[in-house]
Amino acid sequence: MVTQTVILNGHIIDSLILAKVLDAIVMLGGRFDLLEVKIGETREVSSHVMIQVKAETSSLLGEIIEAIQPHGATVEIEHDCTVQAAPADGILPDAFYASSHFPTQVRLNGQWIDVDRVEMDLAIVVRQNPLSASMIPMAEVKKGDLIVTGSEGVRVFPLERPHERDVFGFMEAQVSSERPHRHIICDIANRMRKIKQGRETGEPLQKVLLAGGPAIVHAGGREALAWLIDSGYIHVLFCGNALAAHDMEAGIFGTSLGYSLGAGRAVPHGHEHHLRTINRIRGIGSIETAVESGVVHDGIMAACVHRGVNVVMAGTIRDDGPLPGVITDSIHAQTAMRAALPGVGLVLLVASTLHAVATGNLLPATVPTVCVDINPAVPTKLSDRGSFQAVGLVMDSSSFLGELARELGWEDKEGPR
Repeated sequence: MVTQTVILNGHIIDSLILAKVLDAIVMLGGRFDLLEVKIGETREVSSHVMIQVKAETSSLLGEIIEAIQPHGATVEIEHDCTVQAAPADGILPDAFYASSHFPTQVRLNGQWIDVDRVEMDLAIVVRQNPLSASMIPMAEVKKGDLIVTGSEGVRVFPLERPHERDVFGFMEAQVSSERPHRHIICDIANRMRKIKQGRETGEPLQKVLLAGGPAIVHAGGREALAWLIDSGYIHVLFCGNALAAHDMEAGIFGTSLGYSLGAGRAVPHGHEHHLRTINRIRGIGSIETAVESGVVHDGIMAACVHRGVNVVMAGTIRDDGPLPGVITDSIHAQTAMRAALPGVGLVLLVASTLHAVATGNLLPATVPTVCVDINPAVPTKLSDRGSFQAVGLVMDSSSFLGELARELGWEDKEGPR
């Protein structure tokens, strides 16, 4: 058998990292010997384990080492990472290292350096002057860029169980429609309150990002979300053409998808209202101008304009119009979303499957994330796509936003609509 010795350091016992590594070795057909085990006697003291990994072939051993690397396993004998020049714009070397969304380092000239722009499913590009490394999307690669290849000289730092116990402890990201929601919403509100207080007292700025779909408007969550934005709790909004269009339709016509939000029934020619709304905003020139001129005077988009919220609207193939400001090129939309992420300390993914998965894929694993949808398949899909740190809440968007806003001080005198 061929062997390789790997090392695990950190809080690997209580975070179940050691168990995951050993399980991966066995499941892939390998064997292991624990050569050295030093367990920290207290929560503050790190543990250290040296594992000899055995496999029948060199190729299988390589697969095992690559599989346990995202759990923080590093080979005993360290080497610099290998790099290869990109053969053309937008093309990576065949053996490029595919990144995870965990904090990552690469070894260059005998020293470990942090990799910037942490995100899953990217490559790593190395710059020489000054020496640096960052994750890069395939579409942004230029011919000649030095791209990290293979897994040698790369180490990953998995999430450990946090000291502060709340719903964002990564071991608790489970999806269930039968669990009580209140304690989760309270934890979310506490995080939002701390971020807002920090921004007001001059602490290092953090932002709350909400990615939402039009069901927020259809289900009656428009007023609650507008209040959260206007009260300074939301700082970045990711959405599509539909959320903005139906929000402004509600303000202009009192309908959403042609249904009266007050009476809860279809109105004559109501199915045209979102088209007439989009047409009117296109005629005015921009959402900002429509708000400033008083054509759009309340709701989500008006609150975003009044509070200076960074709004990124990414279009889809089925969009009507679209509204001015909707980014119709998906690569440009990804770039705009990435540019809005630095400083984000909490993410709420509400009632939008596509935006939930797209946003989740852009986030480092260290960013607390909540996925809210009435369909349990959405938070499950998000977790399956790699964003396992996201807490799943199975409930409708209106109830979630209403409870969250009330927890933060909103007085909903008229009740949900």
